[in-house]
Amino acid sequence: MKLTVVGGGSTYTPELIDGIAGRRTSLAVDEIVLVDPDEHRLSLIGPFSQRLLEHAGHPAKVRTTTSLEEGIEGASAVLLQLRVGGQKARASDETFPLTCGCVGQETTGAGGLAKALRTVPVVLDIAEKVRRIAGPDTWIVNFTNPVGIVTRALLQEGHKAIGLCNVAITFQRWTSALLGVDPSTVELEHVGLNHLTWERGVYVDGVDRLPELLADHVEGLAEHIGIDGELMRRLNMVPSYYLNYFYNHDAVVKKQLTSPPRAEVVAAVEKELLDIYGDPSVVTKPEQLSQRGGAYYSEAAVQLVHALTGGAGAEKHVVNVQNNGSLPFLPDDAVIEVSSTVDSNGGRALPVRPVEPSISGLISHVTAYEYLALEAAKHGGRDRVANALLAHPLIGQHAIADQLADELIAQNRDLLPWVKGN
Repeated sequence: MKLTVVGGGSTYTPELIDGIAGRRTSLAVDEIVLVDPDEHRLSLIGPFSQRLLEHAGHPAKVRTTTSLEEGIEGASAVLLQLRVGGQKARASDETFPLTCGCVGQETTGAGGLAKALRTVPVVLDIAEKVRRIAGPDTWIVNFTNPVGIVTRALLQEGHKAIGLCNVAITFQRWTSALLGVDPSTVELEHVGLNHLTWERGVYVDGVDRLPELLADHVEGLAEHIGIDGELMRRLNMVPSYYLNYFYNHDAVVKKQLTSPPRAEVVAAVEKELLDIYGDPSVVTKPEQLSQRGGAYYSEAAVQLVHALTGGAGAEKHVVNVQNNGSLPFLPDDAVIEVSSTVDSNGGRALPVRPVEPSISGLISHVTAYEYLALEAAKHGGRDRVANALLAHPLIGQHAIADQLADELIAQNRDLLPWVKGN
């Protein structure tokens, strides 16, 4: 099987390769192609990825190319892990909203919209080439943020696509350690949208251990997630750490105003990682990779590709799929993040018990924003950008939305097709 990674020059990539190396008996990959426009990054990450595989005894060969067409030809699955505009654009996403007193973050709020506007046109262009060159049956696994919006764009255009995030598998690992059980025995009742999710149950051998977690381990959860333990007990569920931007918005903004943006931290880590990757004596995943983010991404991605390519039969995965009635208060074509059955036919959301009003309103609100965000990303226009911002629950005031729309466009002028050259 040929696996293609678009955005293969990412410092995430060795995390993925390490996951493939650990599954050499169950995921029959014999060729991995890393596609990226950055030749320097490929010259470091490609050889390091090959050394990881060889050290683990995996027979797969790694190739690198700057040609998307060459990279995707004959692929069984294509993984998307793009960052259009790089860390420079991310730094902008994390700072320009602060001038209006709004959270600066790369996947939600005005920064998240900026990323969607830059990313959706690029991803749709890639997907069309995948369909034409690799064939319409080639799976596209999207790890590119904002995952929900990008995945919906792909599905809306009829592509064979599914979205993946590492939030659920990371929570599974945290809670299994707290409970002292094997992670494979933990099944989550995970519900919401990408980066807007809650755990309403944590099942071990069919028994819900969430009450125990909230009673005995809430301080540990609060430390990991950054959300007050008493709030979790009151909600009777555990929000993902991205809910911090909603539940503690003003406190987060205050902290962001006096702290370096995450983009600066990540850029420093990436520089160190690239230096390590270039050392021919390094043959195992470096500890510094854990600081890059994306914990357990490799495990989730490898397991998902295995299921999609028919290697495992039907499996349960937390993925981003079309709603199709699972959450009756959302349109069928909304993309939700829930436990799903996944096989070679794709992902189908498992039944979801009625969602509490304490979270269903926010899910609906953000879904409406995501619809408008996708319209702006596909069709452009300053007013569409402003309307999407106005609909976002973290903004919602027209004067602020208008100001942020103008600043967003100014910051991304060279990266938005409908603005560039005008």
